[in-house]
Amino acid sequence: MAAVGSVDVEEELIGWLQQRLGDGVVVRDETDNNLENELPTVQVQRLPAGDDDGYRLDRAFVDIDVYDSTRAGAIALAATIRGALLGELAGSRTANAVWGAIRSDPPPAIRPRDNRSLRRCGATYAMYSHPPVS
Repeated sequence: MAAVGSVDVEEELIGWLQQRLGDGVVVRDETDNNLENELPTVQVQRLPAGDDDGYRLDRAFVDIDVYDSTRAGAIALAATIRGALLGELAGSRTANAVWGAIRSDPPPAIRPRDNRSLRRCGATYAMYSHPPVS
């Protein structure tokens, strides 16, 4: 049996979101110095928080930030992602994970940014997952 926390939540989410958002959107775990040339970009990062049931179920907190050239674009893509996570991923299965309840807390909102030519909209998601049963 797989250990608690054995689902790489970032990797699973990056692949799942990339399939849904298509080739016109970059989905990754880290940004780089070429960010302005790769818009829109979605950044997925598991936070150092959450808990587990000591057996299989893992509750991860994940920040998902959208970077775009316009505020409206960033907000719209963040809303699309929220809808997909809450409406499609919750209660489903991917190659390496079974997904339980997912909620956004806080929901998407404009966040501070260092670069004035970019707009950033992000949300934090609490999501339950466990490895598939073999």
